[in-house]
Amino acid sequence: MPVTLSVAIITLNEEANLARTLASVQFADEVIVVDSGSTDRTLEIARSFPNVKLFSEHWKGFAAQKNSAIDKCTGIWVLSLDADEELTPELQNEIRLLLPGNPSADAYMLRRRNLFLGRWIKRGGYYPDPKLRLFRNHAANFAPAARFTDRPVHETIAFEGRLETLNYDLIHHAYPTIESYIEHMDRYSTLGAQILVEKGKISRSWLAFFFNMRVIPQLTFIWNFFFRGGFLDGREGLLLHAYHSTYTSWKYAKAWNSARQK
Repeated sequence: MPVTLSVAIITLNEEANLARTLASVQFADEVIVVDSGSTDRTLEIARSFPNVKLFSEHWKGFAAQKNSAIDKCTGIWVLSLDADEELTPELQNEIRLLLPGNPSADAYMLRRRNLFLGRWIKRGGYYPDPKLRLFRNHAANFAPAARFTDRPVHETIAFEGRLETLNYDLIHHAYPTIESYIEHMDRYSTLGAQILVEKGKISRSWLAFFFNMRVIPQLTFIWNFFFRGGFLDGREGLLLHAYHSTYTSWKYAKAWNSARQK
């Protein structure tokens, strides 16, 4: 029987998330897991699911690692997931009914629910947060085939073809603790700073430095928390938007510091 759906996942020490993610894609024909050196129970959990094919590779960066997982998929369709994401039962059923009918679209956006400290953040730009995750594998009308763009962070899938959006949600168990979000801010602001340096946005003048370090973060908070309704998500919303503005400041600070050291 031809493989209709492959799921591609990359992992590194994801024992807290992986079982939940894999349980939500048991309807898939195969699940490709590419691990980059986990030292917890990630590999044991992956091997416990019958449709998982497990590979171990050195870390190559987010885009390259995800593309490596996609390249191992043999299905007509590929669903690319992060290890902390989970398909709702409604989305599972929608995909199961959709793909056998040879849909006319070439790729689909999935609506994503982002959880912060266990709360679904519905406002402030965090929902529906559509992500292109489901797409034809090596389809003739892809030029080139759909793959993640080579960026240090916030990688996206590049493709050509017809794009539609599915009706039901993907759940992102993003930041269960404040500590996990602070660690995320530190790591991603470093990667984001690399992009700014490549673009030459390194705050050369005092005015640019002040604007990027203080004004942009403050405006980001005001826009998302007040004008986009983030205050309606309670204390969790306040914390998330306050920390996100801090992340923005860190990103510009690290770009400036990186450039001055060269």
